[in-house]
Amino acid sequence: MEDKNEEAVMKTRKNKLISSGVIIAVILGLFTIMSLMAPGRKLEDIRQKYGPEESSENKIDERLYRDSSYMALLKEKSYLQARTSMAETDSVYMTLNLSDSTANLEISGVTVHSVRINSYRISGILRRTDDYAISSMLASPMNIVSDLATIKKEPLMIKMAPKDTSEFKPDIIPDTSDYEPVNYILAMDNGIRIYVYQTTDTLKSDRRQLFFFDLRDRFRTTWSYIKSLAMLRVPEYHPFIKIRLPKADAKILYRAVPRKGQIAVYT
Repeated sequence: MEDKNEEAVMKTRKNKLISSGVIIAVILGLFTIMSLMAPGRKLEDIRQKYGPEESSENKIDERLYRDSSYMALLKEKSYLQARTSMAETDSVYMTLNLSDSTANLEISGVTVHSVRINSYRISGILRRTDDYAISSMLASPMNIVSDLATIKKEPLMIKMAPKDTSEFKPDIIPDTSDYEPVNYILAMDNGIRIYVYQTTDTLKSDRRQLFFFDLRDRFRTTWSYIKSLAMLRVPEYHPFIKIRLPKADAKILYRAVPRKGQIAVYT
């Protein structure tokens, strides 16, 4: 009798394990399928919003949009159009020219700081898909809606005021640019995320700081995907541009551009 009871218990446990395995496999399968669908859904949204509009009076010639020379001119026009729009403001803004690997700070069309991009990576849908729709999207300045960084946007220094001139001492501000890890993510209003990473590790902890910073972003993205999966929705995909800059220059760009500043990109 005891043997039969043990056998029944083992069989029940085995069935529960199989059921749990099947449920986990289904969830992972759905997660993978929806994750793979996300970039395609984002590209389709971009095409619908920025693609060419065909009408009875305006016929689309597909050969024109396959012409590399025409698309190169359109891309350059879009970049200049975005820069012109930002130049009309009185604010500092950033331009990323991935073609010549430069990141720039500009005011009213004048470059006030320029730095060489050591390396970069870019989402496939921003480069190898619909050139016309992507160029049309980048023809308008991108607005920063939020950011995540390892450094403060506006550092604060608390100082006690002297009682009189005899107690006054001039400020001696140490240069901390070589000791703070400089990595940040700029989320744009069109869904693109710009990742800026420092190129040099002046401290042993810099590499570890970057690992945990990147891990935090991955957890955030995964949690967003899980919430979408729970509602049986395709998660929102964020095309990315990842660049690596010298640490000091990366800090200058981050702190110079306003919190809700603008950026133009030439891919």
